[in-house]
Amino acid sequence: MKNFGRILTAMVTPFHDDLSVNYKAAANLAKYLVANGSNGLVVTGSTGEAATLTNEEKLNLYSTVLDAVGDEAIVIAGTGSNDTRVSIEMTQAAEKLGVHGAMLVGPYYNKPPQEGFYQHFKAIAEKTDLPLILYNVPGRTASNILPVTVARLAEIKNIVAIKEASGNLEQVSEIIRSTPKDFLVYSGDDSLTLPTLAVGGVGVISVAAHIVGSRMQEMIAAFNNNEIAKAQAIQAELIPFFKTMFITTNPIPVKTAVNLLGLSAGPFRLPLIPPTEGELEQVKNMMHKMNII
Repeated sequence: MKNFGRILTAMVTPFHDDLSVNYKAAANLAKYLVANGSNGLVVTGSTGEAATLTNEEKLNLYSTVLDAVGDEAIVIAGTGSNDTRVSIEMTQAAEKLGVHGAMLVGPYYNKPPQEGFYQHFKAIAEKTDLPLILYNVPGRTASNILPVTVARLAEIKNIVAIKEASGNLEQVSEIIRSTPKDFLVYSGDDSLTLPTLAVGGVGVISVAAHIVGSRMQEMIAAFNNNEIAKAQAIQAELIPFFKTMFITTNPIPVKTAVNLLGLSAGPFRLPLIPPTEGELEQVKNMMHKMNII
């Protein structure tokens, strides 16, 4: 299994003012991200407001991003949901379009037991040839995929990676310890990218890379080149920005930042709302401080 790369950016979904999907802006954003630090893109993840997209819109986004950057970057479709049947159908449909892999979030709201997690992901894996990335984000799903379950799933040939966003480095370490060496562990938290590398992870599936992807690549390269002090210095530099990207619910800050760059990410679909004046000022001030705008 080849590495998906060091940085996969969980891409925002641009909208027109009427809240229809802005596919032209999505293509332009995909090109920008790949030119500025992203080895690949995750399309219709949490950051892409997937919860408010129709299946048709999701499939159109996969096609749009594939057409824009599919020859030079990895395109991962966020096809997971809390309905196993629908997850299978969306993964198969995305596979037909030619995506390079799929990311499957832990079922939310259902709160399945660990065996339920196992059977859910196993059922999807059996119905596709795509390489699959598990996505553990207890803060959104209200349930945690435990390392012992990840280890079982890693035995399935096309379950090849996890985006681990529990915020628990001990859990990250246990996943790395208990899975095969070629199983890829990505940080799901920008601020934990360097610590995750330190315990054996390969990179990050990122929000902040929309804006600071190239700098994050420098940090990872420094770590991999054993320039630890340099990597630590870049991490220290980026931490305030990472924190600013989560001053309110993701993707409100990062989509605001993308708009400030002039990349036409557009508005939000309810129940997400625009940033408050104070939040907007915090994002602007941080971007000015870092000489981004």
